[in-house]
Amino acid sequence: MKTRRIHTLHRPATGPARTPRLLFVHGGYATAGCWDAYFLPYFSRRGFDCRALDLAGHGASDGRERLDGFGLDDYVDDVVQVAQGIDEPLILIGHSMGSVVVERVLERQPAQAAVLMAPVPPGGILGATMNIAFAQPAFFSEQARATQGEYSEKTLRTIRDVYYSRETKSEDLIRFGRLFQPESRRAILDLTLLAMRIGGRRPKLPVLVVGGEADAVFQPALLNFTASRWRADESVIPGAGHTLMLDAHWQPAAAKIADWIDAQS
Repeated sequence: MKTRRIHTLHRPATGPARTPRLLFVHGGYATAGCWDAYFLPYFSRRGFDCRALDLAGHGASDGRERLDGFGLDDYVDDVVQVAQGIDEPLILIGHSMGSVVVERVLERQPAQAAVLMAPVPPGGILGATMNIAFAQPAFFSEQARATQGEYSEKTLRTIRDVYYSRETKSEDLIRFGRLFQPESRRAILDLTLLAMRIGGRRPKLPVLVVGGEADAVFQPALLNFTASRWRADESVIPGAGHTLMLDAHWQPAAAKIADWIDAQS
């Protein structure tokens, strides 16, 4: 396994620390900072020691100049590297692409439990990509503008329609813009061809699969495909969009996850 400098955000528990520790894995086009707006402070206040990493080529981790060369298995190496440095029971929490990374980590690295947020379905992203292309033909050009910090009314409306609930404010979308970046072409190809991968070992452990009722990327009906693979608990957050940790409905999502973790102990 290749090791590289992986940047992590560490937010210790407020007050007496509880176990297990939490390790958050961001999705495509994102950085670790997407967790720090709301989720890391929230879980820290609930007594959890929290870490979120920038996957290779993202945020402040190594490899930004060769981003397109990193695939999902490279991201798995990053999470395993960070996880092995945490000498405590660990819960892995992944969002979207990060859910695939977490699933593969579990084939190699033991964990106490896992949370898969708005997970990529086992069949990959091709169906979702085609649906978005038909429903929101301007999405891909507007997403490119957003990652460059260019926000017209059309850009904000399109990004909200695909990634967030309608209640999420435009000023918040602009504020969140710095938390996102381009994604690796190789990783996107891996996600497109996900159904062709022969599945690895799936250990028995508690798993929660959680999605948003208004998720326009992976509709709530798709959650069951992932939940069935892991014999997982399943929850849909009313009104929430795809980007659960930043959506206007982030608090019910965080509370559901925290309460579920409490119920496992």
